[in-house]
Amino acid sequence: MFKPDENGIYATVAASPVRRIFAYGILFSLGALVLFTTISQPPSAPWLVFMLLFGFGVLLLAERLRRATMLVIELTDTEVRDSSGEVLARIDDIKGVDRGAFAFKPSNGFTLVMKSKKPRSWAPGLWWRLGHRVGVGGVTSAGQSKFMAEQIAFRLNDPDAT
Repeated sequence: MFKPDENGIYATVAASPVRRIFAYGILFSLGALVLFTTISQPPSAPWLVFMLLFGFGVLLLAERLRRATMLVIELTDTEVRDSSGEVLARIDDIKGVDRGAFAFKPSNGFTLVMKSKKPRSWAPGLWWRLGHRVGVGGVTSAGQSKFMAEQIAFRLNDPDAT
């Protein structure tokens, strides 16, 4: 069993710098391209409004992804949380970990199946929570995600492993 660091953290999952830059670049380019096309060749009024809203929406999503991927997901004795302090899941509320090839999970990540329903939340590129599931992954490192999933599964199979 691994020992925690001085802050009580057993494992962390952070965004991969290359994946983070690539995802942000793609979203920013799409938003800028839609806005540029809309302004340079204005369509009819309904399409103009739609394309302006879509372009600005994609730019806002790109900014939200940039901010969210600066955070780190941390595993402690009692919870899985991000570095801003938001609790994704409590260990005693996790029923299982899905990490197989055909599991409904983010890229390079895993899904936690919860015992109780939680409110929806989302940090683009890092994690999402919907109903009884919490997905961790996206632009994250595959190795870090796999290690955290294994540590959570180990704790679920051996509750005295703390």
